[in-house]
Amino acid sequence: MPMPSGACSSLLKNISLAVLLLCACSTGVRADKIEQACVQSGRDAASRALCGCIQDVANLTLSGADQKLASSFFGDPHKAQEIRQSDRRAHERFWERYKEFGQTALEFCN
Repeated sequence: MPMPSGACSSLLKNISLAVLLLCACSTGVRADKIEQACVQSGRDAASRALCGCIQDVANLTLSGADQKLASSFFGDPHKAQEIRQSDRRAHERFWERYKEFGQTALEFCN
């Protein structure tokens, strides 16, 4: 009996999340910069589980330097705007990686 398309999509998302988390846990290197900044941000939705999921995605999609820069946005949101609008090529490349990280975190952590 075929699965309804919604159930198949949900199953695929859960399998993808499991693979993502397995890979993140097996790397052995965790700075937790984003998780710490997220938890300490004081936002109502900033649960340890959500922040941990976001950190897992960051571990797979962002370098340590990228994570350090991204974590600084929690304390200084204007800095994100400055980086996004910067004409520096390094900032442009970072912003592309950061957008991809954000999209991936949105898909896996919601």
